[in-house]
Amino acid sequence: MMITTGNSIPAGSGRWRRFRRSCRHIMGFKAGFGLATVAALLVMGLFSPWLAPHPPNEQDLMVAMMPPDWTGPHVLGTDHVGRDILSRIIYGSRVSLIIALSVALFAGVVGVTLGVVAGYFGGRVDAAIQKVVEIFWSFPPLMLAIAIVAFVGQGLAIVIIALTAQRWIPYCRVTRAEAMALRGREFIMAARTLGASDGFIIRHHILPNVILSIIVMTSFAMANAIIAESSLSFLGLGVPSSIPTWGGMLSDSRAYISSAWWMALFPGLAIFLTVLGLNLLGDALRNQFDPKLRSH
Repeated sequence: MMITTGNSIPAGSGRWRRFRRSCRHIMGFKAGFGLATVAALLVMGLFSPWLAPHPPNEQDLMVAMMPPDWTGPHVLGTDHVGRDILSRIIYGSRVSLIIALSVALFAGVVGVTLGVVAGYFGGRVDAAIQKVVEIFWSFPPLMLAIAIVAFVGQGLAIVIIALTAQRWIPYCRVTRAEAMALRGREFIMAARTLGASDGFIIRHHILPNVILSIIVMTSFAMANAIIAESSLSFLGLGVPSSIPTWGGMLSDSRAYISSAWWMALFPGLAIFLTVLGLNLLGDALRNQFDPKLRSH
């Protein structure tokens, strides 16, 4: 039985309003932290030569494995050959930024195109595209990327292709489902009746209605691409070793984890905070754009 006050307002409404304000505050924090992470990644990637205090590959054995010194020339310490950790982290953000944006872009273009075509036309077209999806889906994403890099060779472009090879599938599955739901709607039927072509309907009616889902998925795809690239670099299968990467820095620190903890800690924190920020941004965007979640 609901207890009400004299003015017929539920007694628990105050607690409910406070709960909703708390939820909005959390959503605001997620969006703010995610946007700050993306902004920091962009700034470090674009302005690395001006932000880094030292050249990333400059070696000085006289200061090798120097611990962090907040007032000295090497704020986050140096690695086993005297390279500055902070400078390498800043330069490593360039690789993470390029790969994250490139993988999200290429995977989005391929996945959305195939998904919209499959969902809108259906029939044999849909069946053929789904067979391709099943073939690629049968391979673990990281194992497929390792196989491509090992077979073709190392390089930034090869890594982007290897990471894109399967990451278009989530885009395809989501847009296919939405296109299938949209193709029977009244405004699509009206457009067909008025003589609109399939291409016109896809461009002006289907794609605008799936763009919000694509935006949300892009943030998660960027986070997954950064993790995958770091994993490949950790295994020595990423970009050439002359290019600083966060995963490569973690790989270099394996032999010194007990004597030089900073070599692993700070690159690991860079990966953790970047991926966390992108995931929080994607979660906030999903809550903002999903009517079912937004109504609560």
